[in-house]
Amino acid sequence: MLDVPGRSLLRAVLAAAWTRNPRLGVGLITLSAVTTILTAFTGPSPVALTLGPRTSLLPPWYLPVSLSGLSEWVVVPLLWLGLSVGAVGLWIAWRAVGEGWRPNNRKLFALGAGLSTLTALVPPLTSADVLMYAAYGRLQVLGLNPYDITPATIFREQFDPVLIWTERPWQDTPSVYGPVASASQWLAAWLGGPNMHDVVFWLQMLALIPFLVIGALVVKMAHADHEVQTRAVLFTVLNPIMIWSVIAGAHNEAFTLVFAVVGLWFLRKHPFLAGLGIGLAGTIKVSLVFYGIAMAWGYRRDWRKLLGLVLGAAIPLALAYGLWVPRALFAAGRNTGYISAGSWAPPFFTALSWVMPEFVARSIIGWLGWGGMIAIAWMLSRVLPWTAVPGADPSVDPTREPLTIAVRTAAILTVSWLITSPYTLSWYDLTAWVPLALLASTRLDALLMWRGAWLSVAYVTGRAVQFSDGMKATAWVVRDVLCSGAQILVIVMVVLWWWRDGHELPSLSVWRHRWHAARHATAPATD
Repeated sequence: MLDVPGRSLLRAVLAAAWTRNPRLGVGLITLSAVTTILTAFTGPSPVALTLGPRTSLLPPWYLPVSLSGLSEWVVVPLLWLGLSVGAVGLWIAWRAVGEGWRPNNRKLFALGAGLSTLTALVPPLTSADVLMYAAYGRLQVLGLNPYDITPATIFREQFDPVLIWTERPWQDTPSVYGPVASASQWLAAWLGGPNMHDVVFWLQMLALIPFLVIGALVVKMAHADHEVQTRAVLFTVLNPIMIWSVIAGAHNEAFTLVFAVVGLWFLRKHPFLAGLGIGLAGTIKVSLVFYGIAMAWGYRRDWRKLLGLVLGAAIPLALAYGLWVPRALFAAGRNTGYISAGSWAPPFFTALSWVMPEFVARSIIGWLGWGGMIAIAWMLSRVLPWTAVPGADPSVDPTREPLTIAVRTAAILTVSWLITSPYTLSWYDLTAWVPLALLASTRLDALLMWRGAWLSVAYVTGRAVQFSDGMKATAWVVRDVLCSGAQILVIVMVVLWWWRDGHELPSLSVWRHRWHAARHATAPATD
């Protein structure tokens, strides 16, 4: 709890005009993206990936190697500063929307699309995941199974012009992605040929294009609601945290999520098509199961629509995991048990490891994560307000409108999972930003900004490259002390929110009341 002087200072900051200045907010967001673009454009460095020889005119573009290679003490602090500035800019713009700012959303979207596109035309930064995507695609082009064979198995025995450029620590890990994700990796490897630089370009396009499509679909789902449209732009294509996390890292989060967002688009009128969308999303990453649960919950009062949703989802899932690549169904299981630096878990894992075997401590942390997710989901379900998603029939109660139910439930489930999972990364947050964009402004928006900013800063030094001892020590403080503390604070703030709003606990009486209310609401009217 803040002391009185602390509260006074916070009130003074929030009352300052600059904290609601939209020009300042958009300017800081732009400056953040430009910082990322220019840092990558300087070429290979401790934060920018080395992609091997350039034999074509395709992006990613960067300065000649002779002019690149900036010091870690230049690029790392520069990105830390740029990401911090961007997060502040997003917060200012978000506050401006709440104060009545209504910009030209077409121009705002164009700015976000332009910054995202420029970010995708320079080398990826700080995460070597895209190199592993390329490696899994290359294995398939060579006729090998990425679920059985690792990139290191090949390049340790023979030279390969693509696999040789992969980086630790995942070179000995088989693919954990679904069949459609593997197909996209094969396509990029086939188009790029035996050149890592060109393969990465196509993978960057497979991150950029879905990212822009997601932004456009969410804006369309906002219909004519100007405020929600602005939120949709700010939380997707103009979100500096997501431009950094998804586009600058060329992660496949957008490629996964775009199918789920298409499913939401069809939810009001076409349950079967909505099911196809979420089913396709599940063939890329199983974490999209939360969207599937949310959609099913939205249809829970209409068994015909629920059946259509389930049948639509079952088709791609059955084809992908039943007939195409059955082994992929178990691939994601390899991710269980991991604990990521910067999450809430490392301090507790370290403490437990002092008094018990590591595998026991890891198991306890995993169960705490799942238990925490259930608890936080309940708390958020009590405090997150019910506001109809634009386009809903005004005569229908928002608590009974399928898309509103699905969007709100998706926000609750994804946020609960993100903030309580022992293994969590900033690019995962795209799954939460989309439903939050379509809901009313709450403190959850700011909490996600805080969380994403810290995780983004923490992973500026995320590559497994040789940093100096001084940089390692500084990065450890940022990632394992400050960022972990910031993630714990997010959980504490959600708990306090719930506590101050009545701290309702689940009980039989609560469920009985809700059951009777639902029955009364569906009972036929009488004269």
